[in-house]
Amino acid sequence: MAETLIHFLTSTVLIFLFLSPAQSHSFSKRLSPDTIGLKKEKLTHLHFYFHDIITSKNPTAIPVTKPETNSSTLFGTIFVADDPLTVEPDINSKLVGKAQGMYGSASQTDVEFFMVFNFVFTEGKFNGSTLSLLGHNAIFSGVREMTIVGGSKVFRFARGYAQAKTHTIDLKTNNAIVEYNVYVFHY
Repeated sequence: MAETLIHFLTSTVLIFLFLSPAQSHSFSKRLSPDTIGLKKEKLTHLHFYFHDIITSKNPTAIPVTKPETNSSTLFGTIFVADDPLTVEPDINSKLVGKAQGMYGSASQTDVEFFMVFNFVFTEGKFNGSTLSLLGHNAIFSGVREMTIVGGSKVFRFARGYAQAKTHTIDLKTNNAIVEYNVYVFHY
């Protein structure tokens, strides 16, 4: 009797498995780039000026932390920014976008920031497109290099790097103009 019951249950389970519809429990599948409209990859060079205005009636970057230290490097201070990007170092030159994100002092011994920004473009064929920057910025070094980790719209699947070079900095106000050269692969 036990043998018959085991045989019956085994047969029922096997029949159920073979007759039930196959379901995929995978959360991913491989695609061809053509299926989502990707064309040939391009390399684009962007050149603009980043205006970081901390001391002003209308600042574009503000500190959102007030560490309890008396650090000459502002260690632990985090700024949130909505900085203009222009074609020339003059703040009144053509606006091409905004640098929106945050940066913070991450060194106890030097003025070095971690940077997390979206470059949000508002001009020409890049209008509405973004590039995402992540990196280390030792602001008193010559040319600093940071990573472009992604983008949107025209810059989907973007990857590359940005070179930042301080154009001017006022050590009394901490206002700065930084020249950026960005090299990015995208589709």
